[in-house]
Formats: sequence, C-alpha cells, structure tokens
Amino acid sequence: MQKSECHRGVQMRNRLTDNCDQRTSSSAQVKHGTTVQQSKSSSSTSSPESARKLHPRPSDKLNPKTINPFGEQSRAPSAFAAIYSKGGIPCRLVHGSVKHRLQWECPPEKLPFDPLLITLAEGLRETKHPYTFVSKEGFRELLLVTGAPEKAVPLLPRLIPVLKAALVHMDDEVFERGLNALVQLSVVVGPALNDHLKHLLTSLSKRLRDKKFKEPITTALQKLEQHGGSGSLIIIKSKIPTYCSICC
Repeated sequence: MQKSECHRGVQMRNRLTDNCDQRTSSSAQVKHGTTVQQSKSSSSTSSPESARKLHPRPSDKLNPKTINPFGEQSRAPSAFAAIYSKGGIPCRLVHGSVKHRLQWECPPEKLPFDPLLITLAEGLRETKHPYTFVSKEGFRELLLVTGAPEKAVPLLPRLIPVLKAALVHMDDEVFERGLNALVQLSVVVGPALNDHLKHLLTSLSKRLRDKKFKEPITTALQKLEQHGGSGSLIIIKSKIPTYCSICC
C-alpha cells in the first residue's frame, strides 16, 4: 500500500514538472515573438523614409514631386506679355530665313508714343521669346520715326525708371538690352537726358566691376557724353570718377 501511494506521488510530481516546463517554454516563445515584432516595428519606424512619413519636414511640402509654387503653370503672365497677347502692341514678329523682323499694323510714325514707347521699354525686362525681340526691336524702330524727339522728351520722367529697372536686372541679357535702349534714347533726345542721367549712372557704376561689361559700358558712356554735351560729362564724372572723356 505504501509503495503504491509513493508511486502515485512520484507520477504527480513528474506531471507538475512537465506542466511547469511547458508553461516556461510557451512563455519564452511568446516573449521571443514579441521581441521580434518590436524589433521589426522599431526598424521600420527608425528608417528615414518612415520617419519622413510620420514626421514630414517643412521642406517636403515644397518637394517638386508634390507641389511647385514656382512652376511655369503657377506664374501669371507679365504685363507686357498680357498686353501683347491681347493685341495691345501694334506689331507682330515675322520669322525670316536669315533674321526676324517686325511687321507693324500701321506706319510707326503714325502711332502715339504714349504709352507705346513706355510699354516697349517695360518689355525689355522680358526673358522669353518673342517678347524679348518685339520689345527690343519695337523700341528701336519707334525712336527712328520722324518727329521722335518731340514725342519722346515729354515721356522721359516715366521712361527713366523703366530703363533703370532693366539696368539693375540680374539677367545679363536684360541689362544689355537696357543699356542699348539707353544709348538709342540719348541719340534721339540729346541733352534733355542729362537731367535724368544721375538716376542711371549708379547702376552702370556697379556693373563696371564686372570685366565683361567694362567695354560696352564705357562705349555707352561715351555715346551719352557725345549726345549730351559738356553737361553730361560733369554728371558722368560725378558718379563714375574713373571715366575718361572722349575729349581727352
């Protein structure tokens, strides 16, 4: 009897031990699975791509793939482009096999300078074709008509700020168009330009620091002196002391 009870006690202890081992093994498996899952989750959230998705940077809002507020589609047309597209400039570009030219709707000498000459001067700041050619060539041709001096001189107070805007433009080609237009204007209006010259010379003085513009600016200053007379030389020397007069 005692041996039977002892045998049953041993079996019960073995069962308890087996159950304990099974629970321990099961608990270890659960912990291991949880650890692996947490490790995957941590690895996923710690990647740069996931971090950007969870916490997007302010710069991501300007990503070209998502939005480009400075794209061509979002830019409104310039004032000159809008006027040209609506037929406000009475000439059109004619594409030639060798070079382009302008075709006027009526003889330029019959056109009023106000506001056409000012509008063309504003177009000098354009950077796209055909606006660049139309504004540059239109300004030049309009100043060649008979009676241009009498029509252009009264517009100088409004023309000078527009030309200055072209001369301070960061685009080199815009600056060159503005410089050429200034010389063309000086040929037409002569000494009448002297009263406004000082407002333009500061811009020219700054560009003189660039070697590639030294020669064209010097030539332009000589033209301004030539057509402006002795009065222009005093003004030029006051703003650009290094300028050497054509009379030297």
